[in-house]
Amino acid sequence: MDDLELRFEAVSGTLEILGLYSLAMIALAVIEILWDLAFKQRPGWKETAANIVIAAVNSLLERTAYGLVFIVALAIAESLVPYRLPVNAWSWIAALLLADFTYYWMHRLEHEIRALWAYHSVHHSSPEFNLTTAFRLAWVEGLVEWVFFLPMILLGFDLVQTLVAILVVVAYQTWIHTQKIGRLGWLDKVFNTPSVHRVHHGANPRYLDKNYGGILILWDRLFGTYQAESEPVTFGITKPLETANPLTINFGEFLAIARDCLRAKSLRDALGYIVRRPGWEPPQRG
Repeated sequence: MDDLELRFEAVSGTLEILGLYSLAMIALAVIEILWDLAFKQRPGWKETAANIVIAAVNSLLERTAYGLVFIVALAIAESLVPYRLPVNAWSWIAALLLADFTYYWMHRLEHEIRALWAYHSVHHSSPEFNLTTAFRLAWVEGLVEWVFFLPMILLGFDLVQTLVAILVVVAYQTWIHTQKIGRLGWLDKVFNTPSVHRVHHGANPRYLDKNYGGILILWDRLFGTYQAESEPVTFGITKPLETANPLTINFGEFLAIARDCLRAKSLRDALGYIVRRPGWEPPQRG
């Protein structure tokens, strides 16, 4: 058993707990579906079906070489770093905090740079908001998001410790994709909660680009992107897809960027369509 396998073996108990948590979240999603069916609270089945198909494809991709990109890329980076922080209680606390902080900035940039929004918009594109929305994740995001966590490896954090910290931050967020839980008082000002995350998924003007945090919402309060839930949320994106086709959901924005680049009047404008905010248009030039 090589060094990496030994390190994964050392956290096998934590990984098992995360696996059980994921199964519990799937069970809760099924219960929520049955509840909505019984009380006629779900508008239709197209969005739920799309979420399930997208999640199923992601699950299949994770079981192929494609799913190893995140680990392999960070492992290569780790092999180039001549030092490593000790794995102990203090470094675990630091890793979790830094992973959450990194997630905030990754998430924020995914809203502010259109090329990144092209895949992140998959998660936001549903006009419905329920536990199955948590599983509506882009098929291509694993090819990109590892880049944001390179600094943790370069700082000397252990690869496996970094991966587990990321998994904890991501796994935490599953339960907050629901309308069944109301506001939670002071918790809404410290943690990412259902109320806080409903705001993040809102297309309301006052809700746009708010509440990026993973576990802690303190980063949003620190950097000025916090917004409390103060009016009913209109879920989805500002330009609705009006389709539940998983292929369009995953690749529609990439095609839109390509169309905009092709109609651009200059290379500068084409680059703007890629790296500027979603919705950006070049200034009129006389």
